[in-house]
Formats: sequence, structure tokens, C-alpha cells
Amino acid sequence: MGNVGPNRLFPIAESIRCLRVSEVYMQKKTRVLVTGAGGFIGHHLTRYLTERGYWVRGVDIKGPEFEATTADEFKLLDLRQWESCVEATKDVDQVYGLAANMGGIGFIENNKAVIIRDNTLINLQSIEAARVNGVKQYLYTSSACIYPAYLQKDTNVTPLKEEDAYPADAEDGYGWEKLYMERICRHYREDFGLDTRIVRFHNIFGPQGTYDGGREKSPAAICRKVAMADDHDTIEVWGDGEQTRSYCYIDDCVEGIYRLMQSSYVEPLNLGQDRMLSINELVDIIAGIAGKKISKRYDLTKPQGVRGRNSDNTRLKEALEWEPGISLEDGLQRTYAWIADELRTQSMEIVDSTYSTPSNVINHDLGAAKTRSTK
Repeated sequence: MGNVGPNRLFPIAESIRCLRVSEVYMQKKTRVLVTGAGGFIGHHLTRYLTERGYWVRGVDIKGPEFEATTADEFKLLDLRQWESCVEATKDVDQVYGLAANMGGIGFIENNKAVIIRDNTLINLQSIEAARVNGVKQYLYTSSACIYPAYLQKDTNVTPLKEEDAYPADAEDGYGWEKLYMERICRHYREDFGLDTRIVRFHNIFGPQGTYDGGREKSPAAICRKVAMADDHDTIEVWGDGEQTRSYCYIDDCVEGIYRLMQSSYVEPLNLGQDRMLSINELVDIIAGIAGKKISKRYDLTKPQGVRGRNSDNTRLKEALEWEPGISLEDGLQRTYAWIADELRTQSMEIVDSTYSTPSNVINHDLGAAKTRSTK
């Protein structure tokens, strides 16, 4: 064996030192739980956090639908069960609470008891389990549905400020449960010392979200309808199309959530864009992205929610020194491209099945697919 001098030893010693530094770093990594990590926002948030070096446990009753999770650990748990909440919140520093039974206006209008039952069980038990397990921070995801109906009767609605929540008259069912849980978060902070955050979402949209089946929100539903339509076709619009909303792209949403968790702001905070437009205008923008001329057929029997809703972002800008920056057109361009690609993939899978399925069954399946996708 040759002479082993200082120059030969240095690379080995340096490697050992770097390994120890890495081990210390890993030991100090913030451990995070994302509930609802199999859903739209939870999946995007999980990726956002893992990319920034957090150790993330994802929990949901199902895995992500469209791509694999990036979570360091993913557990299939039903958070309506107390034992599952205890298991989920063990050995983590922060909880991002996104688990919920929810959907678009059609779903929440027709499933009020189920929504209140499931979400009360999920949210109340999750925050209590977090307290029992010594979690340091807990973020609760509320909704613009907590705002009073009496402030949202006009299409030219005044943007909603956080203090407008009271006197309360929340969206029946879904909105009342959200408002109740906001109070729970406040009392857990004041009485138990759990460092809570509350964010009120205003119509989040983007790729990897539900776009059919009845739970989809209006941007995804309209993208799907336009993608399936031919040039000069007519699509169905719920209501008269004059109801107004604002929409926030998913990348801005997850950044806003993260910034809120890093801040010292503990009161409820709006998170959304403050650009308001009608559903008719939304259809026209998406049709323009698709390069199609699309007519509208109005169904006044369908649920359409409040007449107008928009976010006042004054406090968001003050508290986070930030505001959403992705334009509606840019976000819709990305979302439409993703949904159109998903629909093309579905069509190819149906066509491929012709090699093993009788033609009369294939025709039936194609019709069924088109019926499902034009709701």
C-alpha cells in the first residue's frame, strides 16, 4: 500500500463532513402534512412543497387522478374517522388542511347534508388530532362561499372584503360549515395556542383538476364543452350567463397558501384574482383560445349560485406584500390545452378498443362519453 498523506485523506474527510451536514439538514427539514393531497389543489401544493425541500406526507381517500404524487409518504386514510386523523397528524410540524367533500355549484346545491356531515367530521377531528399530536401550525382552507348572499345579488357586485362575512348569511350547507370552522380555528389559536391560518379561496382553476362527472367548476366545464364542440356549435350554459365571478390560477393559489403560512397574519384572508367577468365572457375567452365560434344555449333551470362575486385583495396585498400575477387568459390557455389533450387521449383509447369490441358497443360507448362530457 502506498503512502497515505494529507492530500489523499482530504477527499474522504470532506465527503464524510458533507454527509454529516446533509444528515443534519435532513433531520431539520420541516415535516408537513397535506390533507386532500389526492385532490386538485392538494396535489399541486404537495409538489410545490417537495420542490422547496419540505418532507411531505400526503393523505387522502384516493391518490391523485392524473399523475403520481410527489409526496415523500402518501397514506390512504378516511379523515372522517378519528383514528385516521390521529395517524395522519403524527410527527409533523405543519398541517395544510385541504381535505373536503366538495364540487361545483351543481354538486354543493344537491348534497348539502352529505357535505356538512363529511366536512365537519374531517375538519373538526383533523384540527383536534393536530392539537393532540403537538402540531405547530395549522392552515385551514375556507371559501368565498362564506360571504353573505345579501351582498351578492347584483352582477356588478362590490368586491368582498374579509370583514363582510358578518352579519352572516353564508352559502347554505357548504358555506356555513366553512364559516363555522373559521371560528374553530380562531378558538384553537386563542385557547390552545395552535398557530392557525385561514385562507378563503375564490374560484381556483387549472390543469389536473376535475373536468367532468358533476363536480367540476365552471372554467373546467366550459373548457371541456368547447373542446368537444365543433366550430360554430352551441354549448349549454347554466343560467343566463350574466352571473359574474373572478378566477385564480392554481400556481398563484399554491404560492399564496405558502406565503400565508410563512407570514404572521392569523385572520381570514381572501385568495383570488380581483378581475370580475361574466360567464358569457368566460365562454367567449375560451372559445377564442380554441379558435372556434361558439353559440350559447341557456338553461335557466340549472343552479347558478349567487348573482355576482369578486374578491377584494386589499388585505392580501398588505399582509403578504404579494398578489396573484398570472392572467386569466394565460391560465385558461394552459387549462384548455390540458383538458383538450385529456379528451383526445380518451378518444384514442375508445378507438383502440375497436380491435376487441363489437362496433355496436363502441357506438354506444362513444355516445355515452359525449353525453357525460356535455353536462
